[in-house]
Amino acid sequence: MFTFFKKKNQVEDVEWLGVDMHSHLLPGIDDGSPDIEQSLDLIKQLSDLGFSKFLCTPHIFEELYPNDANTISSALNKVKYGLKTIDLEVDIDAAAEYMIDENFQVKEGLLCLPGKYILIEMSYLSESPGLDQVIFDLKILGYHVILAHPERYSFNHNQLSRYTRYKEMGVMFQLNLLAVCGYYGNEVKRVSEYLLENKLYDFAATDLHHHKHLRVLSSAITNGSLYKKLGNYDFKNKEIFS
Repeated sequence: MFTFFKKKNQVEDVEWLGVDMHSHLLPGIDDGSPDIEQSLDLIKQLSDLGFSKFLCTPHIFEELYPNDANTISSALNKVKYGLKTIDLEVDIDAAAEYMIDENFQVKEGLLCLPGKYILIEMSYLSESPGLDQVIFDLKILGYHVILAHPERYSFNHNQLSRYTRYKEMGVMFQLNLLAVCGYYGNEVKRVSEYLLENKLYDFAATDLHHHKHLRVLSSAITNGSLYKKLGNYDFKNKEIFS
């Protein structure tokens, strides 16, 4: 009786989310996976946890990670070839996570998730100067703007109305799954819970960089706690990116 009840009510995988639309799994081009061996191992383990599609989003940040279409496509091709060598069939592609700073240029041809969805980020300490104008200009060009991990921007933690302002500008929000696990600290967890309660998130993702992230995430998935926290939330990952 107990075993049957557990199987019926405890979800120990992440098939309900399905698509990981923000991660740093491509090898050697940012602060994520350092090499192809680690990339393949992370993807294999994430696949075992229930992810069926990966949209890798390496940083484009001129000061630290000056990536472009060539560096990203080269790393993606290495992963695709590596997946064939280990007979792992997963759907994988790449876009980018753009740092909005003085070097960012609004233009056609930016590296986007399917459907012209563009993932952006800021410094965790202060809002990017001119952010409103950047968002406006991106939308004029037909981009759908997704703000990565809004719960992590500490300058908003005591001014929660800022989040409503972003939404009024048409910005979509992406939750880091590790935030609700407390990985980034209690304040980030608190803000993520506020954004969840107010139905402000549109997507969720791992933002996975390394095995430490994977260990914490894997534990939350396999013990059923992640599904309990998030499984009934209406994330749009499958709807838009499957």
